[in-house]
Amino acid sequence: MNRLSLVLGLSVFVASCVPPEPPIELEEPRLRRLTEQQYINSVQDVFGTEIFVPTDNEPDTRSRGFLQVGASSAAISPRGVERFEAAAFTLAEQVMSEEQRTSVLDCALSGEPDDPCAAEEIARLGRLLWRRPLTDTEQASLEVIASSSSAALGDPNEGFQFALAGLLQSPHFLYRVELGTEDSQGRWTRAFTDYELASRLSYLLWNSGPDSELLDAAEAGELSTEEGLDAQTERLLAAPRGREGLVAWFSDMMHLAKLDDLYKDPNVYLHMSDTLGRSAAGESERFFEHLAFEQEADLRDLMTSRTTFLNREMAALYEVRAPAREGYGMAELPADGGRLGLLGQTSFLALEAHPVSTSPTLRGKFVREVLLCQTISPPLADIDTAIPPVTEEAPTLRARVAQHLSDAGCAGCHEPMDNIGLGFENFDGIGRYRTQENGAPIDASGLVDEDAFDDPTELASLLRVHDDFAACLVKSFVRYAGGQGEEEAQLEGLDWLHSAFSARQHSLKGLLDEYLHSAFFSQAGELDPVGPQETAEDTSDE
Repeated sequence: MNRLSLVLGLSVFVASCVPPEPPIELEEPRLRRLTEQQYINSVQDVFGTEIFVPTDNEPDTRSRGFLQVGASSAAISPRGVERFEAAAFTLAEQVMSEEQRTSVLDCALSGEPDDPCAAEEIARLGRLLWRRPLTDTEQASLEVIASSSSAALGDPNEGFQFALAGLLQSPHFLYRVELGTEDSQGRWTRAFTDYELASRLSYLLWNSGPDSELLDAAEAGELSTEEGLDAQTERLLAAPRGREGLVAWFSDMMHLAKLDDLYKDPNVYLHMSDTLGRSAAGESERFFEHLAFEQEADLRDLMTSRTTFLNREMAALYEVRAPAREGYGMAELPADGGRLGLLGQTSFLALEAHPVSTSPTLRGKFVREVLLCQTISPPLADIDTAIPPVTEEAPTLRARVAQHLSDAGCAGCHEPMDNIGLGFENFDGIGRYRTQENGAPIDASGLVDEDAFDDPTELASLLRVHDDFAACLVKSFVRYAGGQGEEEAQLEGLDWLHSAFSARQHSLKGLLDEYLHSAFFSQAGELDPVGPQETAEDTSDE
């Protein structure tokens, strides 16, 4: 049997294992503001990486665990409007500088009222920045701005800055306008246009706007066909930056951006440094990239893989030999070292701990909410959540937590978190392995629901096969890709996608493929007659 026949046979087998996609009642589409990183990428992809992009415009917010979901309910404050305007002129001035404009513009501006170069560049750059062609009215308005500004300033290059600033501060650039159109044949409520599909695909895979080739495919109507969508997906994934967007999903899910501001008391943790947070994030990102793309492994192996990527700082913290003199190198963690998978990495262990101590509650809460998609109720206002201090009778945190849980008002919420979080007590608040605390041996046993474990490696193995873990990966992926939290009407569709993910051996590429060919990617819910509304979801940074 040749390879093609084998692949086709496998595809038929996989398809036969998955039930047909059920009808999915999707939520109303929402405008998504570009996240800070998407704003940077979208600017530099059009104008060049040497352009300095101001980033103090409007902070990202997190909702339903994701910055991408927060972007769907993020408005721009009056001060944010001023900052985006200032940023637009800062960018336009750089682009039109003598050193830069020849690499950006394809022609020389004349400054005349009907300057063909200005018209051509407004159309070309506008199409890239707004992720669709400009309308005749939009084009004419920007041409007038360019010509009138050029006349007033006596310099066509300075005048063109105002047209560029207009493109860069427009809601059509700052927001992803993906609202869909009604289906004339009545097959679904709304479907995204080819240009909107181009935007959805490029931000998912590249975390940036579509390039000219993708927009050309949209203009030709290719993205609303299975063959055209597959061809562009394959092209984007094969590009040098083809992993960037999906690594961004993992990073958003794991809250790795918080590591930029990691703080631990250096008097308690001697390995703390200004670079440790970024080093820890780099380890986890490379670990995910290797597992998901290079090995195309079962994503549940995130819990149990001993392969990781360390630089010298992380190797010193883990007390293993550095695999590379400079940068990161692949390392195989020792089987008897107690450290296993993603939850044995400092990115998780240090983030979910206090500046001077560990926290079984924070670590257990993260596992429950982020990795299992379960809901933990906040503590009541009159409940004392403080852990008792160290005493001779209670030298370890486990002993002090046991005293805390003797209060029935605390136990109901804390037991599901702490019974997991205590399994990480072999790792201090910065992720360094230990066997004792205050001279007493550490007991890292616990419970995941009804399943007991003795140490963090057994805990990792239980989480890998937990019924909710793979389903939560699907749910998290759909939240990130669509920028919305799921509601009751989408649960059947998520169950179907989970079944398809399982049939594809829980691979990331399998999940991506099933998602892109589902209603979650190509269709939208009914649009409110007065326009997309902001939601009242919690946008706290948790």
